[in-house]
Amino acid sequence: MRPAQLAAPVVVSLLLAACGGSDGPTSPVGGNDNPGGDGSSAVKDDPSFASDIVSIIAQHGCAAGGCHAAPGQAGLVLSGSPYNALVNVASTQTGELRVIPGNANASYLVKKLEGRASVGERMPLGGQVTATELANIKNWINKGAKNN
Repeated sequence: MRPAQLAAPVVVSLLLAACGGSDGPTSPVGGNDNPGGDGSSAVKDDPSFASDIVSIIAQHGCAAGGCHAAPGQAGLVLSGSPYNALVNVASTQTGELRVIPGNANASYLVKKLEGRASVGERMPLGGQVTATELANIKNWINKGAKNN
């Protein structure tokens, strides 16, 4: 099996573990650290999708029980195969690609996380990703948005 196939059960487990979301907002972008203790307190040069990016998705309750848990919710379903729902897939809101490998600033996901999207609310609702989480998402995208 390929590493991506082996990671699928881990991804699903992490998403299910996030059911119910967080108890409140996280540190806003610009915060100094990630007090959530989810293991992503360090900015990584080449983050892994399966361990780093999925951890951020789970930490904020985006998929399991969150805004992107079921069809018809926010136009994007992350449960099941979040990688295939994000990379080189057009947004239902604007038609922009959600994740453009190698170009974080033009990726719709980053625009939504930074509050730069032309439509809709800033993500995640009820809080913001930390500066470290945002840096890791951008680094993952800029390094090619690998399914690793």
